[in-house]
Amino acid sequence: MMEVIEVAAGIIVHEGRYLIARRKAGVHLGGLWEFPGGKRETGETLEECLHRELWEELNVRIGRPTPFQIVRHEYPEKIVELHFFCCRIETGVAIALDCAELRWVYPHEMAAFEFPSADQPIIAALQQGKV
Repeated sequence: MMEVIEVAAGIIVHEGRYLIARRKAGVHLGGLWEFPGGKRETGETLEECLHRELWEELNVRIGRPTPFQIVRHEYPEKIVELHFFCCRIETGVAIALDCAELRWVYPHEMAAFEFPSADQPIIAALQQGKV
């Protein structure tokens, strides 16, 4: 049985635009864009994971995250369970500490960026105004 990797990802909104991050080259799905976040560590809640990952990756502190949707995606080598949370930055300005690049984009602009297939339901929800 394949390992299930739990990931917390932030749907971070500011004035109608959402923060997306480009994965570094050389990692799984390198070069693709995603909603920032990362793998849950042993003993962490998903909310704690999201707070930690956004601090480590972006140098920001967020307010209380609101669960939005869970997307389970099977890749040939692993299963990823993505827990998406809606959140806002409370302190700090996002900088690309542990990713290649950051952009603030409107939902209708997301089609111009290449995302992993697991992120597509979230992009569709944003474009339909369901977030």
